[in-house]
Amino acid sequence: MRHLLSLGIALCLCACSPATQPDLEIILSDAPAERLSEYRLFSDPRGRVPAPALVRYDLVNPLFSDHAEKHRFVFVPPGKAADYGTADVLSFPVGSVLVKTFAYGERYLETRLLIHKADGWEALPYAWNEAQTEAIYAPIGKRLDLPAGIATETAPSFTYAVPNKNQCKTCHQNGDSVSPIGPKARNLNHFGPNGVDQLQDWRNRGLLSDLPEEAPTMARAFDPVYSIADQARAYLDINCAHCHKPTGSASNSGLWLDWEIADPVKWGVGKHPTAAGRGSGDALVVIEPGAPEASILAYRMASDEPGIAMPELGRALVDARGVALIEAWIAEMDGPR
Repeated sequence: MRHLLSLGIALCLCACSPATQPDLEIILSDAPAERLSEYRLFSDPRGRVPAPALVRYDLVNPLFSDHAEKHRFVFVPPGKAADYGTADVLSFPVGSVLVKTFAYGERYLETRLLIHKADGWEALPYAWNEAQTEAIYAPIGKRLDLPAGIATETAPSFTYAVPNKNQCKTCHQNGDSVSPIGPKARNLNHFGPNGVDQLQDWRNRGLLSDLPEEAPTMARAFDPVYSIADQARAYLDINCAHCHKPTGSASNSGLWLDWEIADPVKWGVGKHPTAAGRGSGDALVVIEPGAPEASILAYRMASDEPGIAMPELGRALVDARGVALIEAWIAEMDGPR
């Protein structure tokens, strides 16, 4: 009887205790928390169970990151909502957090936080320990030697790089500030991980303040229902345009790869690079129509050599499928007459 009573009390304490809620005081603190668990974004220190206030989401087109799986969540403070926008990233209120964990199966590598503080967005990298019990703040990044076969069955051994804080800023640069990359309306507008219309679900949950009847969407890379050109442009939009845009860290290249850019010269068609060097190989233009083998874009994507490889951050392996897509796109372009 005493054993049953004790068991009942334990079950009541578990069921009746308040659900874990993100700690806004720590989220908005000037100093980053030393441990990911301090933010209370997850109900367990291993980061497997999101707090009830977090909403899982995914993107029409995800960024390639050495074949790592990504677990994405958004937190918006109670009583607040993101403002809708057609072209740029949704406008999230202060106190919002975008959470992205990179993993291979059950092994977690890192969790990146983007926190919207009073003076703008702050990017914070957290690296998981070997025991998978906690993620520790890693402002200088971390390098992880991974065995062959972990990324894909055929992948070689490689060194996975958790970015340092400054590298986070490089990819998330938007003019003089830092901003998210993925959560644009067009890249959220699909049936998400819960099997429901993702933007409408956000609206229903109160995460989104407004939603037009016809929200924009975009092509899905590697989906044959779309043309090769649209697939390729969609791939470049998520993998390259965060730097290659007028307000990005590679704006001085004149190579702008955002989905909404309509000028083929801005995509690199017939365009000479602003700075030559070994990164261009023997090619003279970024894209030579009909000739991927003579195009700098395809050459750099197919390399894993530092100083040549593009993107230069965020990957150690070559995305062979992405390279094949871009080569197919270039090959079908009309060449010189």
